Amino acid sequence: MEINWIIIIIVAIAAIGLVAYLIRQNQKDEKKVTAYFNTDLTEITEEEEELNNLR
Repeated sequence: MEINWIIIIIVAIAAIGLVAYLIRQNQKDEKKVTAYFNTDLTEITEEEEELNNLR
């Protein structure tokens, strides 16, 4: 019976570690996405402007 508890504890620790890793990665990705959407992308090249004017 003691072997079962050891296996349960190991799996629980691995699951907690995985959840912590995923939370950390999500926070990093959120910062990258926020920075990307906050950048000024209003500069339009001449080619893009010509394509927009053709519509």
